[in-house]
Amino acid sequence: MNSLEIDDVVKRAYAMPLTNPSFPPGPYRFFDREYIIITYRTTREALEAVVPAPLEIDEPLVKYEFIRMPDSTGFGDYTETGQVIPVRFGGQHGGYVHSMYLDDDAPIAGGRELWGFPKKLASPKIMHEGEVVVGTLHYGSVLCATGTMGYKHREADHDQVLASLAAPNFLIKIIPHVDGSPRICELVRYYLTDVTLKEAWTAPAALDLRPHVMADVAKLPVLEIVSAVHFTADLTLGLGEVVHDYLADRNPSATSAIQPEMARA
Repeated sequence: MNSLEIDDVVKRAYAMPLTNPSFPPGPYRFFDREYIIITYRTTREALEAVVPAPLEIDEPLVKYEFIRMPDSTGFGDYTETGQVIPVRFGGQHGGYVHSMYLDDDAPIAGGRELWGFPKKLASPKIMHEGEVVVGTLHYGSVLCATGTMGYKHREADHDQVLASLAAPNFLIKIIPHVDGSPRICELVRYYLTDVTLKEAWTAPAALDLRPHVMADVAKLPVLEIVSAVHFTADLTLGLGEVVHDYLADRNPSATSAIQPEMARA
């Protein structure tokens, strides 16, 4: 007789490894989450190269986010940075999470496995330097992003910040088959819930993005800074729902048939 029965495997199979998962089951609550969000204008051509249908581009804008998470259930203490693109899905306005870089294993594993967050291991930081708030992203030894913002110049519109946090977010969840062909390829929607906004400020900001082969934030170039907001909040990261299945109308055998050619390339 097997020591771990099939029913037990199914019951415990919410994450990997089976007997020692990298993160616990949710929900996931965050306390004192600190955000720096610098919204900038980029080229429509750059966005068209990365935003997947059926999402549609609103204006050619990008939100570059630095997020300090000192206290989160299940995921611990970490910092994250990345790019979110304002989009529409049907008549619904939200954000497409294009890139994320962070410094903690549990939220990398959990984010990728559960929702499909495009998370990579890197070294982002938020620092308070006198009258300036500074966000940086290093990938290895290379500086890829620097954001600077004045420290608490003017109080931001709390209703506007809360509305932005309440908007849906979209992700592409990709899990390959054991032969390397796509097994899951879905557009996922999730929400932040139970939000308590503690403070929110706006100020002038600057953003510098540099090319890197594995951290391609500079492929969405900065043409003009539109706005910046610095705030802290408690919130819950809600689990997701599938709103589009990219493989639903595809022939699985045809999808798998391309893999041997890819493997030989």
